[in-house]
Amino acid sequence: MNIYVSNIAFNATTQDLRQLFESYGAVDKVSIITDRDTGQSRGFGFVEMPDTTAAKAAMQGVQGKELAGRTLNIDEAKPREPRGEPRRARW
Repeated sequence: MNIYVSNIAFNATTQDLRQLFESYGAVDKVSIITDRDTGQSRGFGFVEMPDTTAAKAAMQGVQGKELAGRTLNIDEAKPREPRGEPRRARW
């Protein structure tokens, strides 16, 4: 199950997130999304857990918890929508 985590502190690391979620079960992958140009955290990320039951327990347990001074918001990740074709100039 893929879990969306928002309101992540800019100084939080993937290891911090992993430790928080591993207390509920196995964690496959943790990623914090960063800005393409600056490399700074964008304040959200994803946690993948193989066991759906453990993932749901983690979502309930971590919701509203504080990490590095910010309260986390948790939700089930939605599938990424395909991007449309780039717009062409009209001239």
